[in-house]
Amino acid sequence: MTSTLAAPGAAALPLHLVEEGGLTAISATLSAGQANWAAANGFTGALGQLCVLPGAEGHPSGALLGMGTEAKRRRGRFHVARAAAGLPEGDWAIATHMTPAEAEAAALGWNLAAYRFSRYKADKPQKARLVLPAGVDGARIDAIVAGECLTRDLINTPASDMGPEELEAAFLHLASEFGAEARVIRGDELLSENFPLIHAVGRASSRAPRLLDLRWGAEGPSLTLVGKGVCFDTGGLDIKPASSMGLMKKDMGGAAAVLGLARMIMALRLRLRLRVLVPAVENAVGGNAFRPQDVLHSRKGLTVEVNNTDAEGRLVLADALALADADRPDLLISMATLTGAARVAVGPDLAPFYCDDDRVADALAEAGQAVSDPLWRMPFWDPYEPLIEPAIADLDNAPAGGMAGSITAALFLRRFVTETPRYVHFDIYGWQPTAAPARPKGGVGQGARAVLDALPGVLGL
Repeated sequence: MTSTLAAPGAAALPLHLVEEGGLTAISATLSAGQANWAAANGFTGALGQLCVLPGAEGHPSGALLGMGTEAKRRRGRFHVARAAAGLPEGDWAIATHMTPAEAEAAALGWNLAAYRFSRYKADKPQKARLVLPAGVDGARIDAIVAGECLTRDLINTPASDMGPEELEAAFLHLASEFGAEARVIRGDELLSENFPLIHAVGRASSRAPRLLDLRWGAEGPSLTLVGKGVCFDTGGLDIKPASSMGLMKKDMGGAAAVLGLARMIMALRLRLRLRVLVPAVENAVGGNAFRPQDVLHSRKGLTVEVNNTDAEGRLVLADALALADADRPDLLISMATLTGAARVAVGPDLAPFYCDDDRVADALAEAGQAVSDPLWRMPFWDPYEPLIEPAIADLDNAPAGGMAGSITAALFLRRFVTETPRYVHFDIYGWQPTAAPARPKGGVGQGARAVLDALPGVLGL
């Protein structure tokens, strides 16, 4: 995606940010004709209201963007980006004082608003460009946006064009772009390399399961990212109804999120040693599909009773986490579109995360608020541990009862991380159900920008 941020120039037109009811207050900065035009067009400063001001010979001379009240702004984010699609082509400079955080959010939101998923259908590009506000690092903004756009593209691509093989291709392209080392373990090699859970989940598909492994960076603290790459989830033999299967192209949203985050880290050349692990599978129905009541063996040595083949994400993550854990990274993060229970608890806009380290958790929560990437901490609640312990195996992949589904899934994953002190698990949704400023309907990254912002403090970069 081409950046829609511009360097300062004399031709830039002013964009005034106006609080609700604040037209009179800024009238001194406008000509009499402009003020009269705004009043005649009913401009009040309501949130999102846009008024393009006329100039000589009918050309625009500036614009007003309504910012509403503080209470209304708290209900959303990236409000300046509301103007991006409505302004005429050209360079626009914000003419209202902003704090450094507000200026960065404005630039980020404007650039994110330019995203279009046009692989199958042409879409009109965003023509208005925003002059980079003073003090904002444009290269950093572009790197973050490029990572987010990668995440969105991967999620938005249907499974017909984004199966395990295509996800592998995207993974290898990213590794090549930044000179990272990459390894892929495919098909029955998963058994000889001791990844039995990944193989069990993906073996029924005509598209072979695989584990993708990327390493980048030679010095600094170590960070490992693990992303769930279920490219389509039928539910397996416990097949989903059509109403639940409709969005399952996004079940590789965790993989998309960690790849987007990895791209940000490598583009910004953070001083750390990065590893990215993605178990890429399709959970399909076939004669060799794993079954309810099967007991599966894991890389960790723990056995798992399958009580629902639709709870497959935690299985593929388990083997990948066991591999990651053996390295004892300084920080281990998993991201997955794992449970519907998380959506019931916090809805699609918040990314719930689990972490036993209060310092890490506080840093993530603060970063999420600072960069408009909202998170919500959930508990690794030890009293629920018995719920994931069935009678005939070490673990149950789908405890009965239907309560605390996101927590029990997180507890299941934690059983495979025994050597790494700092582990964070994100149970993301990865989908924007309705369009919002800087976030069109469709695939969306969650948690990546918050993690990126928190890394310097957490890892001492």
